[in-house]
Amino acid sequence: MATYVIGDVQGCFASLQKLLAECGFERAQDRLWFVGDLVNRGPESLQTLRFVRDLGECAIVVLGNHDLHLLGVWAGHRQVHHSDTLAPILDAPDCDALMQWLLHRNIAHFEHDVLMVHAGVWPGWSLEDTLFHAQELEAALRGPDFEWVFAHLYGSVPARWSDELTGADRLRVITNAFTRMRFCYPDGEMEFHHKGRLGSAPPPLLPWFDVPGRKTAGIPVACGHWSALGLYLREDILALDTGCLWGGKLTALRLEDRRVFQVDCPQMKAPKK
Repeated sequence: MATYVIGDVQGCFASLQKLLAECGFERAQDRLWFVGDLVNRGPESLQTLRFVRDLGECAIVVLGNHDLHLLGVWAGHRQVHHSDTLAPILDAPDCDALMQWLLHRNIAHFEHDVLMVHAGVWPGWSLEDTLFHAQELEAALRGPDFEWVFAHLYGSVPARWSDELTGADRLRVITNAFTRMRFCYPDGEMEFHHKGRLGSAPPPLLPWFDVPGRKTAGIPVACGHWSALGLYLREDILALDTGCLWGGKLTALRLEDRRVFQVDCPQMKAPKK
C-alpha cells in the first residue's frame, strides 16, 4: 500500500491519468492525497471532479482557493472570471451532487505524521490550533448558513490572526491562511501581492514556512498553491505545485519513501510572468 500526494491538478485530467500510470497507482490498495485546486483554468475540470469523487475513500482532498471559488460561484456569491473554465461543471446534470461532495472535503488533513493543506499554515498556530481552525471553517461551509459564509468569505483583511476575531473576519483569516498565503511579515501578518520565487519579495517579507518561531516547524507540511516556488522539498515542507497548467509538470510524492514522480504537461495557459 502506498500513499501518493499530488500537486495542483486544476482540471488537467489527462495529465493526472498519465501521472497515476507513472506511479503505478492501484486503486484497490493505494491512496491519493490531493493538495487542493482540483479544478479551474485547465480543460477538464468536470472529468477531474467526477474521477476523484468516484475514487471514494482512497482519495483524500483538501480544498484550495479555486475549489472554493467554484463553490462560491455555485452558491451565487462569486462572479465567473474570464479565465475560468468552470462552465462544464455548472452546466452538468450532476452539478449539485458534485458541489455537495466538494463542499464536504476537508480544509486540512493530518495522518502518517504529515499535515496536508492547500497553501500553508499560519505561523502562530500549533498543530492543534491548525486542525481546530480547519474544523471551524469546515463546519461553517457545511452548515445551514453556508451562503452567508460565501457572501463574506472573500477579501484580504484582516491579514493577521487573533484569537479575538469573530464572525466573518475570523473565517476570512482562516480561509486566507489555508488557501491563499505565500509570504508573511516576521510578525505573521500575511501579504497577498507577491507570488514569485523564493527571494523575489522585498524584505522583510518571508515565505510563511520561514517565519521565525513557526509553531508547526518540524511537522512535515504537504502543500501546493505556489507554482512559482515549484517542487520544494525539505524535511518539514513538501511543496508540490509544479505548474502543470502553465506547461510545467504534474507531481506526486510517495509518502512512504518520498520518491517523486512527474509527468510533463501541455501548456494550457500562457506562462506567468
